[in-house]
Amino acid sequence: MVVDREYNKVCIIASLEGGMEIEEIAVSAPEKIIKQWVDVSIGIRDYHIRNLYEKLSLPSNLYKEFATCVKGLYTIFVNNDVSLIEINPLAINTDNKIIALDAKLVFDANALYRLPHIMTLMDKEQENHREVLAQEYNLNYIALDGNIGCLVNGAGLAMSTMDIIKYAGGEPANFLDVGGGATKENVKEALKIILDDKNVKALLINVLGGIARCDVIAQGIVDAAKEITINVPMVVRLEGTKVDEGRAILKESSLDIISASDLLDAANKAVQSINNN
Repeated sequence: MVVDREYNKVCIIASLEGGMEIEEIAVSAPEKIIKQWVDVSIGIRDYHIRNLYEKLSLPSNLYKEFATCVKGLYTIFVNNDVSLIEINPLAINTDNKIIALDAKLVFDANALYRLPHIMTLMDKEQENHREVLAQEYNLNYIALDGNIGCLVNGAGLAMSTMDIIKYAGGEPANFLDVGGGATKENVKEALKIILDDKNVKALLINVLGGIARCDVIAQGIVDAAKEITINVPMVVRLEGTKVDEGRAILKESSLDIISASDLLDAANKAVQSINNN
């Protein structure tokens, strides 16, 4: 079961052709993939289940068991703000019982504040430790496999920054959005988290001052440099609110900073700084 954003409904997807090759089957034999959409304002109905059951050609004596399974999954889905439930495979034993041999659930992170029972299941030991630390400082951080660390304010700008790094021939090491209301403390901790990744060989700081002012971001960079050793090239592009003050703070700090005139210039300089080392 998934959220189908095109139809604004829950989509139940089923197939007799399970296993690791299900994505290939969806391309080579799409008729073997059965879909049933459910309007959440109406909820799951018997005709939804019968339609799935008949198209799967399951034995007639399994209907009650199958219906219980599908209704149970749907209840879990809507009551827990789930965006995906995947059971692969779903098995039938010799007693005609349906058993989930493996399952995966994805919860909507934006709804976790109202799901304390789900939060208790989180095992932080299984999470990326930098991502866990970022949550404590209200930073949106996702670790990636590249070597250019990114510190950006705004999710859209962060995505654009990663795209332009790729365009310039580099690889982003992370997605990191310090948010519109970034403070000096946020920026300082963000730099610590980025530089904790030993794969990072250069920093690209891209700030478009709006709610988050350039001078605040700049001061956070300077404060971070007093506590941690920044031993990789640091490319900074500042524009927007208090940009002159921000640039002055960085200039007076004596930090070894590579200034950039625009985002493409910043990406090119970040890539070149790695290639030159």
